[in-house]
Amino acid sequence: MSWRERIKHVLASQSELDAGQEQREAERQNTVPVASCRSRERVAISGVVRAVTFPPVKGAPALVAELYDGSGSIDLIWLGRREIPGIEPGCRLRVEGMLCRTSPDHPRPVIYNPSYRILPTQAAS
Repeated sequence: MSWRERIKHVLASQSELDAGQEQREAERQNTVPVASCRSRERVAISGVVRAVTFPPVKGAPALVAELYDGSGSIDLIWLGRREIPGIEPGCRLRVEGMLCRTSPDHPRPVIYNPSYRILPTQAAS
């Protein structure tokens, strides 16, 4: 590690260090960064689930998870599901599906009903 890299590492915030770690893990999984994905493109993305939300019970069942890969976040929406065992905040996923940009008022891109694989956490690998 050069002296510039060492100084940069010492001065980096925890979120910058986490982002770098997530980006390295995404490269290891041979997936593309969220930041470089385009709408209407079939993509493979890996990252960590930051949040899981559920719509009200009266609405159509859907499970929404925010996946972060160090370059950006994406929403994963499984229609017809209220829960998927193992998908919870902090878990690591590799997902594949068609990327959509739903509307200007929705800040993140979306993949509906992605195929997924739950990955081991970094502590276990």
